[in-house]
Amino acid sequence: MIKTDICEALGIEYPIFQGGMAWLANASLAAAVSNAGGLGIIAAMNSNSEQLKVEIRKARELTDKPFAVNIMLMSPFAKEVAQTVIEEGIKVITTGAGSPSKYMAAWLEAGIKVIPVVPSTAIARKMERDGAFAVVAEGGESGGHVGELSTMALVPQVCDAVKIPVIAAGGIADGRGVAAAFSLGAQGVQLGTRFITAKECTVHQNYKDRVLNARDIDTVLTGKRLGHPVRSLKNRFTRGYLEKEYDSSYTNEQLEQLGVGKLRIAALDGDVVEGCVIAGQVASMIKCEQTCAEIITEIFAEAEKVLKDNLRWVK
Repeated sequence: MIKTDICEALGIEYPIFQGGMAWLANASLAAAVSNAGGLGIIAAMNSNSEQLKVEIRKARELTDKPFAVNIMLMSPFAKEVAQTVIEEGIKVITTGAGSPSKYMAAWLEAGIKVIPVVPSTAIARKMERDGAFAVVAEGGESGGHVGELSTMALVPQVCDAVKIPVIAAGGIADGRGVAAAFSLGAQGVQLGTRFITAKECTVHQNYKDRVLNARDIDTVLTGKRLGHPVRSLKNRFTRGYLEKEYDSSYTNEQLEQLGVGKLRIAALDGDVVEGCVIAGQVASMIKCEQTCAEIITEIFAEAEKVLKDNLRWVK
C-alpha cells in the first residue's frame, strides 16, 4: 500500500486530502474521508466561530480519526475562526485566500500543523519560513479560486523550492493523477471535485448530476478582471457574468456583487442554472457516485498499478 512520510506525521492511512470546498466540505464529508483513511477537511468558509464549532463537534461524533479545518483568510470572521481552531484542539489546518502569516505564531504555539494552499514558489518559500508543516501546490485546473500555473508546471517547481512536504492539487481525479503527482515530487494529493460526488457529500443532487454529466470542455474561468479567477461549470450564470466582465460600463464592485451567494444557491438549493457550480477540469472523468472509502481505495489501487506498470514503456 502506498504510504509517505505525511501519513505517519498526520496519523492518516493514505496520503490524500479532501479539498476544503465552501458549502460542500462539511462535517459529514470530512468525517467520511477521515474514516476512509484520508484527511477530511471542514471548510470554515465565511462561518463565524459558533457555526464552525458546530461542524467540528459534529465531525467528532462521526469519526475518531484526524481531520482538519480549512480557513479562508479573506473571510470577515478569519480572526475569530483562527482562535476557534486553537480552542477546539484542531491539530491540522489548511489555509487559502490570503496569507496566514499573522496567525502562524499562535497556531504553532498550540501545536497545530499548518498547511497553506499556494499558487507559486515565492509564496511556498514564505510559508516555509513562517513555519508551515507542508504546502498544497494547487494548479489552475482545480475548481474554485485558481492561480496561473498548471499543476504539471507548479508542483515540481515548488518541490524544488522548499524542503517541507508538498501536496499536489488540481487536475487529479484517479490513480493516474496520483502516480503523476508522486513522479513530480509530491508526498500526497488533495482532491476536491472527485469528492463532490461522494455519497457522503450532502451537496444538492442537481449539483452532483452536473458534475457527473460534465464534458471535458465544460469548465470556464470567471473573475479574471478582478484578479481572482474562479473555475466553475458553464451555465447561464457564467455566460451572463462573462458578458458583463468585459463590459467597461460595469464596475469591479458590480462584478463582485454578481457572484455573491451564487455558490450557496447551487450547492444548497440545487439551482445549477443561475448558481455557481464550482468544479475542476477533471469533472468529466467522474462517472458515478461512490462512498469515500470506495473512492480512496480505488484511486490508490490504480496508482499502485500505474507506478508498477510504468516501466513497460521504457526500453
